[in-house]
Amino acid sequence: MKERIQTYSEFYTYYLAEHRKVGTRILHFVGILVILFVLAYVISTGKERFLWYIPIVGYGLPLLSHFIFERNRPTFYSYPMWTLISDFRMSYELITGKEKFKL
Repeated sequence: MKERIQTYSEFYTYYLAEHRKVGTRILHFVGILVILFVLAYVISTGKERFLWYIPIVGYGLPLLSHFIFERNRPTFYSYPMWTLISDFRMSYELITGKEKFKL
């Protein structure tokens, strides 16, 4: 059995290795944008019925990207909270240029 990762620093290195392909990174980035857009929309309009978009699109696109592009098991299944944090972190690093949409 594979040893469980103990620190977030180790996990983030593993997370980036599991998200190498540009298609995966794009779909994760789009998923985060959907989450932020839906939350902003719901807060500004009070229309909570749109919250169902978050798990369907906000998480569905990133999970789908692992089956289409990476052909690996999403880290979400083993490390759900660290994965969510890392999705936001990677998206921020893509915007700021620290990480790249590597081809």
